Amino acid sequence: MIILGLTGSIGMGKSTLAAMFRARGIAVFDADAEVHRLYEGAAVPMIEAAFRGTTARGTDGTARVDRGKLAAALAVDSSGFTRLEAIVHPLVQAEERAFLETQASRAAPIAVLEIPLLYETGLNKKVDAVVVASASPENQRQRVLARGGMTEARLAGLLARQVPDIEKRQRADFVVDTNRSLGECEAAVDAIIEALKGASATAYDHHWR
Repeated sequence: MIILGLTGSIGMGKSTLAAMFRARGIAVFDADAEVHRLYEGAAVPMIEAAFRGTTARGTDGTARVDRGKLAAALAVDSSGFTRLEAIVHPLVQAEERAFLETQASRAAPIAVLEIPLLYETGLNKKVDAVVVASASPENQRQRVLARGGMTEARLAGLLARQVPDIEKRQRADFVVDTNRSLGECEAAVDAIIEALKGASATAYDHHWR
């Protein structure tokens, strides 16, 4: 089974490409979605212990991380990102492992890990190939600022903690330019799948078993 890492900076079109892989019958693990689940479950008590006052109970009585309060806490303590990552990353990687085990048991030829911080966390070393979604800075900015609650300052902070797009492109096995039309992106995904047929698949045995 080939493990394909899908990454790219914020607003570059990772989710769009992930949907295209899913439409072709290829399972995709969404690391961001898993973080959202953890913020409403297993990570809550650990984050509250590390960042007091950043969790709250919803109307249903369930405790969850208040992302606004957590963001505010991190804004005044940049070292907090390291503590947060030490809590969240192992939990996410445990779910990634379970996902890959399931796909291997189904004899899936390809499994995709959609991980925004693939290079930043070193997980590019644990996949067989990497696809980077990329777009122009202008399109990236327009897409991100259209999201609710996003500001120029927050975008700058996020980009400062990510490997620059140009470096990701240089290190990738495949780059999909999402400035292009959806049809052209679909064709690029098809070309990647075709290129992976018969490719070496060693990451699962070496890193995930």
